[in-house]
Amino acid sequence: MKNFKLTLTTLALSGMVVLNSCEENRSTATGWEYNNADNGGFDRTEYAGQETGPGLVFIEGGRFSMGRVEDDVNYTWDHLQTPVTVSSFYMDETEVTNQHWLDYLHWLEMVYADSYPELIGRALPDTNCWRQKDQDMEKYVELYLRHPAYQDYPVVGVSWLQASDYCSWRTDRVNEQILVREGFLAHNLAAQGADEHFTTETYFNGQYEGEQLGEGLPNYNPKGDPFRKVRMEDGILLPRYRLPTEAEWEYAAMALIGNSYQELITDRRTYPWNGHYVRNGDNGTEYFGTMRANFMRGTGDAMGVAGYLNDNADITAPVYQYPPNDFGLYNMAGNVSEWVADVYRPLTDEDRSEFRPFRGNVYKTKTLNSDGSVADKLTYNVYDVDEVKRYLESLKDSTLITRSKYGEKDIQVLDQSLVKIDQAIEKRDQRREEESMAIMDEIMELIRSSEADIAYTMVDNIENFIVSTSGRQKMRNVSLEENINRTNYRKADNIDYNDGDYQSSSKYLNPDFENRADRMYDYGKTTLINNRSRVYKGGSWEDRVYYNIPSTRRFMDERKSSRSLGFRCAMDRVGSPSGIGAKGGE
Repeated sequence: MKNFKLTLTTLALSGMVVLNSCEENRSTATGWEYNNADNGGFDRTEYAGQETGPGLVFIEGGRFSMGRVEDDVNYTWDHLQTPVTVSSFYMDETEVTNQHWLDYLHWLEMVYADSYPELIGRALPDTNCWRQKDQDMEKYVELYLRHPAYQDYPVVGVSWLQASDYCSWRTDRVNEQILVREGFLAHNLAAQGADEHFTTETYFNGQYEGEQLGEGLPNYNPKGDPFRKVRMEDGILLPRYRLPTEAEWEYAAMALIGNSYQELITDRRTYPWNGHYVRNGDNGTEYFGTMRANFMRGTGDAMGVAGYLNDNADITAPVYQYPPNDFGLYNMAGNVSEWVADVYRPLTDEDRSEFRPFRGNVYKTKTLNSDGSVADKLTYNVYDVDEVKRYLESLKDSTLITRSKYGEKDIQVLDQSLVKIDQAIEKRDQRREEESMAIMDEIMELIRSSEADIAYTMVDNIENFIVSTSGRQKMRNVSLEENINRTNYRKADNIDYNDGDYQSSSKYLNPDFENRADRMYDYGKTTLINNRSRVYKGGSWEDRVYYNIPSTRRFMDERKSSRSLGFRCAMDRVGSPSGIGAKGGE
């Protein structure tokens, strides 16, 4: 009798376990069991948490005071202190190196060399950025990018546009590697071409035709095939690599996590390290008295004296040469300044969001066919034809083109290009994009085949206006008609929010105000600020100590580059800021 009762109890407990197990796999809304084709095939993924992508370090987000922490010696007054909250995210532990960029160039040559060689030229760093009128820097022009002695040094001469393209490429290569690693795709990179290579968006859309391995994942939809490809809902592929926002970069550089106790920040930092000194104060170590970062100490002092080189660097330094900050990030001060995602505005502080602040939103969506299906992926490069026309017109109007050193052939190719670009714009306005881009190809061939002295310069600059490349998903700006009932935003391009409208114009009080040229920022006449002006942060090997302060900010045209400017990538953290199921900061 006693044993019988035990058996009943055991069975009851076992039943409870089974029941609870079943309950956990049922919808709390409908009661239907998940992942069961007999019940309709509703899916639920048992998500284990976000994988840390290659090269990334986790940055736990939080509140901090963004902005200047000491005197504004440049009198810019463009970065007043503002309390903001940054979400948790990931960031590269070092700057992107020359070796990383050579990997990128190799892939481009493998995929695009035969069909679109201009994409390789577009990705080449400007090695001439090393040249100065009064310096002997030719060895860096020739050797810095490709010589193995510099392979672990930060890449320089890269524009904001090039850095953004690299982030997109890296996203696709990492996600492709994950699918190969997990046995879903064949490893056959050499077979990929310009119009048929892996991108994350085309894979999700079912447009990638590369060799699939295995059966795939179970498909519980009773009306579909028994197996399917990986979807976003599976949580296997990573979010996109991107440039960090200005707030993220400054927060990560400050690394106040090392100065916090419970919910209190015990000491505000000036630099990415504790204290007010730029030399290492760890007495008794071999690093005592050496510089904490790679920067210019003073006039003519780029490295110290012979036998006592205090930072062991004359230009840039290997990315792991200096100790990391409390987040584990290297060179958040000195070595090279770094691009961030934001468009520059001096008065951003006055309208900055308190949560995840960022300036530069341009809202896009997938291009669809008339039946609602996703449009075929691109089989051509897409140019910003309006910007190409502005460039050609400015070149025609410039003093350079009218000087005697430019001849009839230069003027001729420029005039012919201007005629054709109007044709391309007309086709674009008729929503005949493919025909418009075919005319752009004609323009590029016309310039290349000409014997004009200015041809190389024209090709090099026009390539900067490629906005999407062959093999990628077709995207478009969200239209005003689609947002007619929205209150949170209307237009797709919000870069000039609060400064390009009528009310923000310097001519607001003028009753005859009509011309958009009278906006607050009249580029090239009263200011260098426009919608292409991007923020960069941090000091570099040729900057004084002031720029090692993370809150300092400068700007440059997104198409330009510098020998002292590099970048690193970031990635969003999805889900909990601190871990799966974490509560109260645990």
